[in-house]
Amino acid sequence: MTELDLQNLLVSTGGTLRARGSRPITTGVCTDSRRVREGCVFFALSGDKFDGNSFATEASQKAAAVVISRVTGECSAECSVVLVSDTLKALHDLAIWWRGQMEAQVVGITGSSGKTSTKDMVCAVLKRHFSRVVATQGNLNNHIGVPLSVLSAPADTEAAVWEMGMNHAGELAPLCAMTQPRIGIITHIGSAHIGMLGSRDAIAQEKCTVARALPQDGCMIYSANDDYAAYIAEQTKAHLLPVGGASSAVRAHNVQSNAQGSDYTLVIEGVGEIPVHLPVPGMHMVSNSLLAAAAGWQLGCSLQEIAVGLNTIALTHGRLTCREEMGILLVDDTYNANPESMMAALRTVASMAVRGRRYAVLGKMGELGSAGVAAHAEVGKCAAEAKYAGVVVLGEGSAELHALVEAVRAGGVPVQRVESSLAAAEALRAVVRSGDVVLFKGSRAAGIERVMNDFLRQD
Repeated sequence: MTELDLQNLLVSTGGTLRARGSRPITTGVCTDSRRVREGCVFFALSGDKFDGNSFATEASQKAAAVVISRVTGECSAECSVVLVSDTLKALHDLAIWWRGQMEAQVVGITGSSGKTSTKDMVCAVLKRHFSRVVATQGNLNNHIGVPLSVLSAPADTEAAVWEMGMNHAGELAPLCAMTQPRIGIITHIGSAHIGMLGSRDAIAQEKCTVARALPQDGCMIYSANDDYAAYIAEQTKAHLLPVGGASSAVRAHNVQSNAQGSDYTLVIEGVGEIPVHLPVPGMHMVSNSLLAAAAGWQLGCSLQEIAVGLNTIALTHGRLTCREEMGILLVDDTYNANPESMMAALRTVASMAVRGRRYAVLGKMGELGSAGVAAHAEVGKCAAEAKYAGVVVLGEGSAELHALVEAVRAGGVPVQRVESSLAAAEALRAVVRSGDVVLFKGSRAAGIERVMNDFLRQD
């Protein structure tokens, strides 16, 4: 089995050896000097506010090798020093080399929303069939996270599930080059990052990079109900597998949902059908589970393995996680937000059978550009139509939040806008009582999870 050593590091990155140390490479790759482990390779990445080269000397006290783009100080004699012109490109090149050493079946996932939940579901299914499965940890799905995910996978991995995100055009192509998926999944083409790309058509063009990257013997999995389903089908030479449509090969029958999740019959044409209990609420989660079922089927999983995997999933924290405190059901969907996921969460909670009333704490969505005001108004309209008992909007005054508040108010639903998590928590305490349900939803920058924490804190 090929392993990462100094020679392979030099060849794959095209680096120049400035100093040869005595420590062997034993513990993978790191880009954070605070988390350097004995025997790792430290890549000195640089950004707008930091220069990783400045931390190379510190990292060299434990690292087996440091990869730098400029010399800033003396490194430990036990640590090898590799000089490259661009440390990020070197990290990408090393990931491409390492992927080439693996024979794993790779599922590459992208989409405007639902990527991480779908990744969790695919991983849960594949673990019922394969012994050695790896997946993206947390949300390491960008130009730094994806190579780190690839490089953390053992060479004998049987199946890998890698999530790929983007904010700008052109960002998915290098990630596909690193992951080299045979199975592609596009969860949904929505309006997330529309401020960066300008239109949903441009978003679809970028997301379909995954479809175009698949080999002819690969499989492109997507929702038959997506607005861009026909476009996705045109973008790939791989086998097409649309799911969730009335005539799709993979579909759900007799869906029943409540606060504990969804029950349905999974149908795979020509294979059979089996009951599934999905322990997370929401019709959009049912759709995500069909994508996962299709991936499992394509990679040899039996109906039983698929069902057991879906029955036992544990989603990454902050995705429609339900917990009861003081008789109040708290729905934590604070991981991130875009218009589609905001409205999906609002509708999911609205569909729950509860003894009391429904409230929502909402925050601003980012990266929507000129579409932001209309998108926030649409979310407010959704909350009003769903007949929430009240909505608390967190954030400083902006045209987007004003549009959200006015749309809720126009629908006859009480709404308050506050500027701090403490104020939001106080607004909730004034109205919420046992038997009620509260949804917490907003982008990471909105800090909605702090409202939940402040609400639960007893003074």
